[in-house]
Amino acid sequence: MKCGIAAIAGRPNVGKSSLVNALLKTKVAIVSPKPQTTRNAIRCIYNSNDAQIIFTDTPGIHVPNNKLGKKLVESAAAALERADVICYVVSADDAEISADDTEIIALLKNVKSPVCLLLNKIDKVRSGHDVNLTVELYSKYIDINCSVQISAKKSLNLEEFIDAIIPFIPEGEPWHDPDILIDGTERFLAAELIREQALKYLRDEVPHCVAVEIEEYKSPDEYPDRKKLYIRANFIAETEGQKGIIIGEGGNMIRKLGQQARIEIEKATGHPVYIDLRVRTKPGWRQSQTMLKRLGYA
Repeated sequence: MKCGIAAIAGRPNVGKSSLVNALLKTKVAIVSPKPQTTRNAIRCIYNSNDAQIIFTDTPGIHVPNNKLGKKLVESAAAALERADVICYVVSADDAEISADDTEIIALLKNVKSPVCLLLNKIDKVRSGHDVNLTVELYSKYIDINCSVQISAKKSLNLEEFIDAIIPFIPEGEPWHDPDILIDGTERFLAAELIREQALKYLRDEVPHCVAVEIEEYKSPDEYPDRKKLYIRANFIAETEGQKGIIIGEGGNMIRKLGQQARIEIEKATGHPVYIDLRVRTKPGWRQSQTMLKRLGYA
């Protein structure tokens, strides 16, 4: 039996969370087309007959421009240090190294873990591009122990990916019960699913200025007298203008965000859900060490 940690690294919006969801065949990490969707190093548990792999879905490594961004990069770097193998996700048709990938490569040069290069989105490779050239490109900067062409969105070559990293996973007994998919609380997952709606329906910079704080979470699992999962949560915005956008005209936007979040949380928990969703303004929260700690980012 083998058991170990595989850290999934890559620039924002390269498909890391989609890969985790595809591997576990269920939604355990939120996804959106917007960069920096993942803010926490989420540990997801993959089980097979002879192995348990704890995949750490790290925040997208990028050049930070505020304290929140710096904390996300620090979280990702710490996850790389603890990994038995690093799964470096890039786009299969990359022809040059981006500024964000330069940051990742600098981190990888300081860790000793083997690196598996995952060439994602092979279903979208532009005509005439030789994927082997992408492997050669990254090989100039870091030592690559193996490479696999995949499509997280289409679930292509995922078994080949697992076979490629298994040799780097140490022998050991499973750390988690096989029924557990994520090393985190339902409360955390609910906050993420609520924030996902902000990423989906709000525009421009607003989703990146928003956090979600769960103030009360009462589940029928803990309170048998309850028929519904009750959640009281706040969107945290930085300005009154952002607060107004989140609420929307006549409260139409916040109602929409709450309705969509309720649907996703019901899917995840199996309980009917009631959400009491509000908006609070905390100017400059992304630069506040106190607020970052309170929201679980520090």
